[in-house]
Amino acid sequence: MLLTIDCGNTNTTFSIWDGSAFLATWRTSTEWQRTADQYYVWLSTLMKVRNLDVTITDVIVSSTVPRVVFNLRVLADRYFNCRPLVVGKPECRLPVAPRVDQGTAVGPDRLVNTVGAFDRHGGDLIVIDFGTATTADVVDTDGAYVGGVIAPGVNISLEAFHMAAAALPHVDVSKPDRVIGTNTVACMQSGAFWGYIGLVKEITQRIKSERGRPMTVIGTGGLASLFAQGDTLFDRVEDDLTMHGLTVIHRYNKDTT
Repeated sequence: MLLTIDCGNTNTTFSIWDGSAFLATWRTSTEWQRTADQYYVWLSTLMKVRNLDVTITDVIVSSTVPRVVFNLRVLADRYFNCRPLVVGKPECRLPVAPRVDQGTAVGPDRLVNTVGAFDRHGGDLIVIDFGTATTADVVDTDGAYVGGVIAPGVNISLEAFHMAAAALPHVDVSKPDRVIGTNTVACMQSGAFWGYIGLVKEITQRIKSERGRPMTVIGTGGLASLFAQGDTLFDRVEDDLTMHGLTVIHRYNKDTT
């Protein structure tokens, strides 16, 4: 049994993979102070709720928050008696190395999405991930990550808007009934929703033009399904892309050991 852990700036996702399917997935807020013991109590309790009587033998971690990795390593060592693979570390090999400027550190989440997307769809891809940041990752014909785009995430933009303008309320991201808002909340929701629709469309069109070839666009992340309702942005929406990528990287490392 493989425990896959994707630690983002806002949330951390845990999934249990039995070799053919995910048995369960849980999400918690990312807190670097959380100890290995706290992780285990939380995880084991949720496993009991789901009646999952399994023995975890392997752990793989992708983390954009370096301070969290230590306690996740301790979790794997203390409670699952294994040394975890950590994406981005030298001991964790990728099927194809990224091709970027020398000295550039590519976020582990972007590498994992690249691997997962290539495994499912082959090359010539654009992966749009709606997370704390909104990213566009370009996957070459051989599966290499070759660059992309980073923009502020939708929720971060709205939160910054609220903090900078005292008269404006905090609003949730949703698809408005009309583009033209007739109250402050509706105006802000329209700006966020249709503004990011425009951002994604423009970025993907310009990437395709720069690459000079047809490309498949994959949407992932918590808000991908919402934004897919606004326009034909994606060829596919895949909520489990990152976790799938972790299973592929784990299998590759096991097969090449």
